[in-house]
Amino acid sequence: MALDQPLNSLGLPKAPADTRVVVAMSGGVDSSVVAAMLAEEGYDVVGVTLQLYDHGAALAKKGACCAGRDIHDARRVAETMGFPHYVLDYENTFREAVIEEFADAYLAGATPVPCIRCNERVKFKDLLATAKDLEADCMATGHYIQRKMGALGPELHMAGDPNRDQSYFLFSTTAEQLAYLRFPLGHLASKAETRALAARYGLPVADKPDSQDICFVPNGNYAAVIEKLRPGAADPGEIVDLSGRVLGTHRGVIHYTIGQRKGLGIGGLGDPLYVVKLDPDSRRVIVGPKEALSTRTVPLREINWLGDAPLASRAEWQVNVKVRSTRPPRPAVIRPLSETEAEVELLSPEDGVSPGQACVFYAPEGSRVLGGGWIWKGRQA
Repeated sequence: MALDQPLNSLGLPKAPADTRVVVAMSGGVDSSVVAAMLAEEGYDVVGVTLQLYDHGAALAKKGACCAGRDIHDARRVAETMGFPHYVLDYENTFREAVIEEFADAYLAGATPVPCIRCNERVKFKDLLATAKDLEADCMATGHYIQRKMGALGPELHMAGDPNRDQSYFLFSTTAEQLAYLRFPLGHLASKAETRALAARYGLPVADKPDSQDICFVPNGNYAAVIEKLRPGAADPGEIVDLSGRVLGTHRGVIHYTIGQRKGLGIGGLGDPLYVVKLDPDSRRVIVGPKEALSTRTVPLREINWLGDAPLASRAEWQVNVKVRSTRPPRPAVIRPLSETEAEVELLSPEDGVSPGQACVFYAPEGSRVLGGGWIWKGRQA
């Protein structure tokens, strides 16, 4: 190969026809457009769809990815664009790496984010390894996030469309994975552009609705899934205030989340009360006023750091952070305890910071994602 071979659109010094790309296809419009776009550009595209759970039970369920209908749709897109498509059975891996931890986290009073674990432990680990086994030069996905080349190598950046940005769910992507991954939709200004491309390619999924639910949680009913996985998990208990006074009873800790106000069944007490803590051991739901939710200090572990210098090389890092996927980044200070643990001080208190959620780091200026970690213990004063 000539040394002056220009880079292709994926940043590789090869002609598209000589570049094999594995596309992770969920059956939705985003990953379908990625596959079609790369196929049209002449890349050697291989579509791969993961069967993550018993999709036979989910054929009639809308609003979730990786169900039987979605496998069928991914196959139709591959046929339309003329590239090979494979379905890989990852049910056991998915159950062990994602579903079991999801159930255990809820039972421990946490509020888990299984989509992050799926990206971290299945899609960007096992599937990425499979892509390398297939001798692919890179793996592409339909995620709305950007990969940009920086002075020291690939960097992770927020999507061009802030309304579609998925950086919160991809904070645990490592530098090594980022070198191999590509996100062809990350720069688009809106989802409308993606759907317009799907229509232009004549894809059968052009008007398919976006997925809403976690794929293994039908209709968003977390408690029903956990009860099935962990019989007895919905045992009733007491609702108490911060002083321990019993205000009522509940139908199982798994039905409640930090910050919840509605559905407590303890009305008529004057000021509104919110869930401020869950104590699974005593089967207690602790409630208090809104100000009791306010948190400034957030302990983190399992940190994935994507900065240019090691995390522990400084005593403090001035960053912006997100403590929930739906909240904007806010100014904070990271104080490392090691390369994987830290304490984050929020410059303005946040309500409803919950164990099991992620805290994702962003550069104070610009769009760069600096990694993140997992919030791992209860509310801090």
